[in-house]
Amino acid sequence: MDEQSKAVILHLYCRVDVVVTDAAAVTSHAVADLRAAEIDWSTEEDDLDTAVEELRADLARSLASVVDIERIVADIPGVEFRGGNCRASAPTAPAG
Repeated sequence: MDEQSKAVILHLYCRVDVVVTDAAAVTSHAVADLRAAEIDWSTEEDDLDTAVEELRADLARSLASVVDIERIVADIPGVEFRGGNCRASAPTAPAG
């Protein structure tokens, strides 16, 4: 392999601020995704109903669960998504 064709692993750090205008829509989407997921609840600490209630009680968790971070590099030639995580949190000060 020449210098230009060697694979290089990079870490991509992003901070994205979003405005949620319909919290119910976000949590409904997260709940629908959770219900559609093929999860063997017998191997989980929680059950489906408990997990649904946790999503409904936590907008940041709901948003993080539906964000598709793989799309950040989608359609970029020569870049392959290998994994990562996404979390959301509320700012410490009110939005202006």
